[in-house]
Amino acid sequence: MDVVLQAALIGLIQGLTEFVPVSSSAHLELVPWMAGWPEGGPVGSLAFDVFLHLGTLVALLGYFARDWLRYLGAWWGSIRERRIGDDVDRRLAWLLLLATIPAALIGFGLEGFIEDTLHGDSDAVRLAIAGFMAVGGAGLWLADRLGSRTRPLERVTLPIALTIGFSQALALLPGISRSGATITTGLALGLEREAAARFSFLLATPITLGAGLYGSRKLLTETHTGTEWLAIGVGFAVATLAGLLAIGFLLSWLRTRSVAVFSLYRFGFAALVVALVAIGR
Repeated sequence: MDVVLQAALIGLIQGLTEFVPVSSSAHLELVPWMAGWPEGGPVGSLAFDVFLHLGTLVALLGYFARDWLRYLGAWWGSIRERRIGDDVDRRLAWLLLLATIPAALIGFGLEGFIEDTLHGDSDAVRLAIAGFMAVGGAGLWLADRLGSRTRPLERVTLPIALTIGFSQALALLPGISRSGATITTGLALGLEREAAARFSFLLATPITLGAGLYGSRKLLTETHTGTEWLAIGVGFAVATLAGLLAIGFLLSWLRTRSVAVFSLYRFGFAALVVALVAIGR
């Protein structure tokens, strides 16, 4: 397959699955294997991975630009006046900041171990990812069924925010899904469906920014041809556009519908992986 087309397809997968709770890491890990793509080249390189995440960061910043400008202004106002008071924006700004800390610390400490243990070209890794996909699907379905779904975004408290922040660290496990873990936790703690997704997306912004900056520090160690940089650029652009569409789609979907379809998709994907491993794919 042409490398630019391959990059566009992976960018599309990244943009869609980063925000819809079906695990981008599982798809990025397994789709090339399912499709029989050869290893090597720009797709899967450090530069490509970094630019994919920067694409989803641009999607987040673009979609929630007004929200972040409002929250940053409120946050600065709380520092300047040394008070939060009853200002909802000030409180949410601080909650988002505090909820980012647990995942950042856990991710920094465990990233290397998870990378060595749960990534690689082996059937054991693929089956582990399939298992995480199924577990995540079951958790998402149960949280949606058992949660009260009555708490709006404005009523998120510090314990709720920190719990969702800790759950974000589960995204280190390929197949769990960052958005899946945080939306599941939000639903389990009583958030409305749309509120759970919106808090998940807002919370993703600082951690995605941090991951992009952390990965970018090594970009200068890689060299690519002009065609390979074109493929990387195409992947970035497609991930950005697909991410914007995925955010808008999910928020709209959850206003009137449940997350059951995403749980079913996760079960189906996991079953397909197990079947392919069983037949020696």
